[in-house]
Amino acid sequence: MKSVGISTDCAVSYNPKSSRAEEFINHEEILDTLEYAWANKSNTDLVDSILEKARKRRGLNHREAAVLLDCDLPEKEEGIYRLAEQIKRDFYGNRIVLFAPLYLSNYCVNSCVYCPYHAQNKHIKRKKLTQDEIRAEVIALQDMGHKRLALEAGEDPVNNPLDYILESIGTIYSTKHKNGAIRRVNVNIAATTVEDYTRLKDAGIGTYILFQETYHRESYEQLHPRGPKHDYAYHTEAMDRAMTGGIDDVGLGVLFGLELYRYELAGLLMHAEHLEAAFGVGPHTISVPRICPADDIDPGTFDNGISDEIFARLVAVIRLSVPYTGMIVSTRESKACRERALRLGISQLSGGSRTSVGGYVHPETEAENSAQFDVSDNRPLDEVVRWLMEMEHIPSFCTACYREGRTGDRFMSLCKSGQIQNCCQPNALMTLQEYLEDYASPATKALGEKLITTQVPAIPNEKVRCIVEKNLAAIGGGQRDFRF
Repeated sequence: MKSVGISTDCAVSYNPKSSRAEEFINHEEILDTLEYAWANKSNTDLVDSILEKARKRRGLNHREAAVLLDCDLPEKEEGIYRLAEQIKRDFYGNRIVLFAPLYLSNYCVNSCVYCPYHAQNKHIKRKKLTQDEIRAEVIALQDMGHKRLALEAGEDPVNNPLDYILESIGTIYSTKHKNGAIRRVNVNIAATTVEDYTRLKDAGIGTYILFQETYHRESYEQLHPRGPKHDYAYHTEAMDRAMTGGIDDVGLGVLFGLELYRYELAGLLMHAEHLEAAFGVGPHTISVPRICPADDIDPGTFDNGISDEIFARLVAVIRLSVPYTGMIVSTRESKACRERALRLGISQLSGGSRTSVGGYVHPETEAENSAQFDVSDNRPLDEVVRWLMEMEHIPSFCTACYREGRTGDRFMSLCKSGQIQNCCQPNALMTLQEYLEDYASPATKALGEKLITTQVPAIPNEKVRCIVEKNLAAIGGGQRDFRF
């Protein structure tokens, strides 16, 4: 086991309700957790008690999760995976929400050593989309069938000020093409102020996403040597400011491979516990990216990379720990890796992604590269949709909860009571029918229609089932945008 060291003030104590990063992500608490987990990795009675708690859908705290992550009992390891699959089915059924990233600009003033956007990279092609170019990108995404985007931009107050982001959000929402419309824009931009988060909320964003990259403060500061992102506390406390500013759906994530994965899992779950303790609602989503090749970036430079097996264990343990939280995996991962992760806990998936600025309208050559990272799963969206249905998943383009105000604690209360099932399954089927009518290839459409035929009778509420049948027929007749 590799030790993790840091210079810290031992007087600082762990306090999940605190607004101070050093208290709700407490280094000494993480070290104690890792030591406890390592000492108990073969403790059958303890592992059984933790699994029993998870089986009751009560979630797990960071210390319990750490024990399961380290568990080396083969029969218990299999139990962890089986239970993760069961909880995934219980809360999310066979639905998988689809989205795509939209990169607006790769101008950035930070010096993050793992990101090709870093300010010292002089050979990456810098780009910033105009509003007309954004409109063209959105039309290209609509023509693929996407309804939900994750907006991405580097941190640069001159080239990418908040006014530019807000104008871009307006452009995205206002762009309509044929039957296409982007119905939810999630935003992944740099940490900012309470006032700016309020402006983002007023612009109608869905989830605010911000990856921590690493919760280990000393490593964080070394990985971000210059630029505003160097400030660990300001970055780590960003979700508190976002929620104070009115954004009640936030998305967490770390970049696995920068620091020891055991440390990162503990920090990630402590952050989720902090949001629950301080605001009464945990993260809406958790993303699990791994560092991968990109322009000017060699993953081999970082010595904390994780195997596919460890990645799968992380996904399973996170699912047991936060059963109500959506989990996201991107096209960083291969088809095979994504397939396993879907079973173990992933509920959202990107498809047909381009990680370059303007890449949907003008796919880049290698010489023109402006991408943030290399894509491992290059399949077009139609192929991803068909692949999901072949595994008996329902590809969902639903954005209803956001548009109906079912966010934050309102969403979580419905999820915990099970009532959300009366909305999610019907909405998934209706948005899939839209996709089949407007965008699917003949083979995908045939498979999708067969899937819908088998899934509609399984809707338990007879009244809901009748409405869905009526709406599906209306969609076939040209009407759009039905939702519960």
